[in-house]
This record gives sequence, structure tokens and C-alpha cells, in this order.
Amino acid sequence: MQSKLWILCGLAAFGLAACETDAYGNSRLTPDAQRAGIGAAVGAGAAAVTDNDVGTGAVLGAGAGALCDDVAPALCRR
Repeated sequence: MQSKLWILCGLAAFGLAACETDAYGNSRLTPDAQRAGIGAAVGAGAAAVTDNDVGTGAVLGAGAGALCDDVAPALCRR
């Protein structure tokens, strides 16, 4: 149950913080938000395969994805 709560909170925060508006007023996901979503999916999947907490894996993966371009700019595009 606690994992579901973590995932729900992460998705809510992701949804609120992930959008930006372009010059025409259209909303789109920022590159950081896209990487965070992919990182969350990979982290949750890796945690499930290794019998660890899926919520923790998703949170750690999302953080790693969002910060990838700040830590290792050669690996992640902006």
C-alpha cells in the first residue's frame, strides 16, 4: 500500500511540475520531465525484478533521470 502512495505522490508532482508553455501557449513536457518519467519506469522495473520496493525504485529512477543532464551532460541531451 505504501508503494502505491509513493507512486501516486510522484505522479502528482511530476504532473504539476513537468509542463512548460511554448511561445504559442501550448503545454509540453520538459526534457527533464521526460527523462524523469523514463527513469521512474526503469527504476520501478529494476526494483520489481530484484524483489525490492517498487516505489523507492521509481523515486530513485525519476531523480536520476531528471538530474542526468546536470551530472553527466555528455550522456544526456538537454
